[in-house]
Amino acid sequence: MSSQTDILFRPFRLKSLALENRIVMAPMTRTKTRDGIPGEPNAAYYRRRALGGVGLILSEGTVIDRPASRNHPGIPFFHGEEALAGWKGVIDTVHEVGGRMGPQIWHTGSTVGPSEWEPEAPVESPSGLLAPDQPRGVAMSEEAIADTVAAFARAAADAERLGFDVVEIHGAHGYLIDEFFWSGTNRREDRYGGATIRERSRFAGEVVSAIRAAVSPDFPVILRLSQWKQQDYRARLAETPKAMEDWLMPLVEAGVDILHCSQRRFWEPEFPEIDGEKGLNFAGWAKKVTGAATISVGSVGLSGEFLAAFAGESSTAVGLDRLIERMERDEFDLIAVGRALISDPEWVSKVRAGDRAGLRDFDPAALAELV
Repeated sequence: MSSQTDILFRPFRLKSLALENRIVMAPMTRTKTRDGIPGEPNAAYYRRRALGGVGLILSEGTVIDRPASRNHPGIPFFHGEEALAGWKGVIDTVHEVGGRMGPQIWHTGSTVGPSEWEPEAPVESPSGLLAPDQPRGVAMSEEAIADTVAAFARAAADAERLGFDVVEIHGAHGYLIDEFFWSGTNRREDRYGGATIRERSRFAGEVVSAIRAAVSPDFPVILRLSQWKQQDYRARLAETPKAMEDWLMPLVEAGVDILHCSQRRFWEPEFPEIDGEKGLNFAGWAKKVTGAATISVGSVGLSGEFLAAFAGESSTAVGLDRLIERMERDEFDLIAVGRALISDPEWVSKVRAGDRAGLRDFDPAALAELV
């Protein structure tokens, strides 16, 4: 590491959001709440990352008010008086030490959680499918869709009311919104289905529009997206830049301010057949085709990609040369860091100080507790 890392510490401004640097704490599911209610351990966990210098903290996925919106009992709610009071404690604690934070609001759709627990209500998805030709749960009625859109909007309004700095919608990784995007799980024949990605984006567009109407014009809205799914790592929603534009531009026009573009490895080009092996990544292309601000993410600062962590694999700390190169050419605006910040709350301050030797490797045992 060298003084070149200074480029990560440029301020960032967008609407009401003012960040001291370009480093985002990626949302990472921790399943460490009791009865869905965040408490002091959760607040302390985020406070430590704010003290460590993270520019913007995005919370773990926290679910909207639907009967089967989560797939694990440890996932927090973002609805109900008690849960919202818990989140008020979190954001107040983060603000006390100068941090900035937004909740990631979520519906897990028909996905299966990492335990045998099942919600009492049937899981819901666009077509009652977990993956192509894999039935699970029920297909959503138009009434259920409308109620879900409204629940997303209420959650976003609550985020602003509680004092959060942004809100992020989880539209990636094979969860509910992504199940609408993906032709493999959206076989609907009404206005929420269709042969094209633009048609299948209608549900997401309605969610964004409802949120935009529910929050102040200056309150930033982030949307997390991915090509890959947990159901199929090779899945792609957009095979060309034109298809990506058809997918993303309507969502930006509906009111998304920042696109959070999830990759397993941030340095991999999205369309190498167009611009080569060092070409733009997902966030780079998303910024190019929409003009919106983007966040990139994917194995930053570590030798192994994050899915391996769930198989118990460790990763060693590595240099940031590839990240710095892409930041220097303004390929994307912000970079999200995940596992490195689970193992090391002071990762950002160490990077800023040039303390390469002090960076910790990632040990998957860290996933077992909040530290």
